[in-house]
Amino acid sequence: MKKIVSLLSLAVLGLVLTACGSNEEKTKASDKLQVVTTFYPMYDFTKNIVGDKADVSMLISGGTEPHDYEPSAKDIARIQDADVFVYNSNEMETWVESVLANIDKKKTKVIEASNSIELMEGSEPEEDKEADDSHEHGLDPHVWLNPVLVKKEVAAISDGIIEVDGDNKTTYEENTKSYQDKLSELDNTFKEAFKDAKKREFVTQHAAFGYLAKQYDLNQVSISGISPDQEPSPSELAKIEDFVKKNKVDYIYTEELASSKIAETIANATGAKLIDLNTLEGLSKEKQKSGSDYISEMKENVKALQQSIK
Repeated sequence: MKKIVSLLSLAVLGLVLTACGSNEEKTKASDKLQVVTTFYPMYDFTKNIVGDKADVSMLISGGTEPHDYEPSAKDIARIQDADVFVYNSNEMETWVESVLANIDKKKTKVIEASNSIELMEGSEPEEDKEADDSHEHGLDPHVWLNPVLVKKEVAAISDGIIEVDGDNKTTYEENTKSYQDKLSELDNTFKEAFKDAKKREFVTQHAAFGYLAKQYDLNQVSISGISPDQEPSPSELAKIEDFVKKNKVDYIYTEELASSKIAETIANATGAKLIDLNTLEGLSKEKQKSGSDYISEMKENVKALQQSIK
């Protein structure tokens, strides 16, 4: 189905671009640099880098699960018209590779934020590995949940934007340093929170926190694989329930954008409570309006994890 949708989108895009081709120059709503990002972390990182020197937009709204997103023809046209396009990785935004085949990279600077990061192998239920699942990830894309790796992503985004807009290089470099200092503080918050913990396991709805767990010497036990819509087999479900009971796990971490029905099943069987742990795959408009951002939500994640890791 994904391939059919993508082909239809690209076909419509061809008509859109042909129609636009009669204009020799693109008409912009603003003279500022136009930057299109995929989902919330890419948007927030980029906004912190550019400040008021560029217009930054986001393709995937806060209420949409990025793993399930497919771009419309209008979305593809937005990428085509942008000066800069920022995405996390081909492992997360699995649709990007086919879209970029039809993008003029001389007009649109493409930045893969995680390009310099060595991705870890993803863990999927055995039966799903053999399934023809267009959203299956061979590698784990969730690098944005590790603030140390985010510093590398921010550096990559900053370098790419400076290539396009060298006139504002000083501002971008200053903003980048300021934001990376905040990420260093966030890293220290995680270190301090968990440094003396004896119990270091936590159970999550899907395997999004592998990079965070590795960074801070924690053990993530996930109900689903890299994609939140992948369900465990009955035998795997039984193993997780046994783990929760044996290790006296008090909390199971769920997330806003994915169904928590299996987590609820385990909670009912074991007496564990459900608690939110934000994967930052999206952030609601309400939270954004209230001033929440990547840094503040990650600090809330520290507090949530401290319920289990102590």
